[in-house]
Amino acid sequence: MLHSRLLNYIDEVARTGSIRKAADRLNVAASAISRQILALETQLGTPIFQRLPKKLILTAAGEVLIGHVRQTLKELARTQVKIEELKGLRRGEITLAMMSGLASNLVPSKVKEFRAANPRVKLNLTLFNTGAEIQVAVASGEADLGIGFDFGKDSNLKVLARAVGRLGAVMTPNHPLAKRSNVRLSDCIDYPLVIADATSAIRPYLEAAFARVAIDLQPAIETNSIEIMRHAVILNDGISFLTPFDVESERRAGRLSYVPVRELAQDAQALMLIGHVRGTSAIASVLAEMLKAMIREVAS
Repeated sequence: MLHSRLLNYIDEVARTGSIRKAADRLNVAASAISRQILALETQLGTPIFQRLPKKLILTAAGEVLIGHVRQTLKELARTQVKIEELKGLRRGEITLAMMSGLASNLVPSKVKEFRAANPRVKLNLTLFNTGAEIQVAVASGEADLGIGFDFGKDSNLKVLARAVGRLGAVMTPNHPLAKRSNVRLSDCIDYPLVIADATSAIRPYLEAAFARVAIDLQPAIETNSIEIMRHAVILNDGISFLTPFDVESERRAGRLSYVPVRELAQDAQALMLIGHVRGTSAIASVLAEMLKAMIREVAS
């Protein structure tokens, strides 16, 4: 790999056609530029400049090399800008689009960690009801990143991280079914069921599973809020059907338990972090890395 100083020497000599002019512009000794270019030509085994009486011009090998040099200098400049952003020398703003269930469970701890390391960066945390809305926000540039479940394919978006969680029964740790290694849907219907409503991505999975075993799904509570589901289960000693991602904080705190359901063993939701295919700012990439780590952790 060529040293950045040598890259600048080669570029300036190619532009000015003169080692002395390049030395004046770069404020270095002409002998230093000449010595390094000669050393590179020796290393390559071919001259990169043709030395005419009053001008230096690129040889064929030099033309090939200068393309690499200038592309590398551009990449270096972009990298330096990103490093400056990461050092906190510039203010930034990030918009994260997410589903409501993640706003009070997985995401807050990472937001706290990010804010502690980047206090000058403003975070906009925007809640959406559906994955399609999140995808539109990221694709349009309204949001830098999106996190939610079961996003569809979109040529404007790329998946930055993905983890699969299977739907299971969620209940309090002292519930009669909480100590079992797994349960059936028929075991659950004797208790108040707190179910995701028809607008939720979870509902189709539940309806199909109940239909397969010919059990009429009769919720005690229906809601589009995972936060309400969690609280309703705790307050009503009921059962809900969610993924481990939805109850990560409550499980760690000992407020809720997750028990696999046999009829839902094949039904899973994919927790996904998405960004635009064009990429994002350096500081948004830092948040993305934290969210990626979070997704890997809960999937393990």
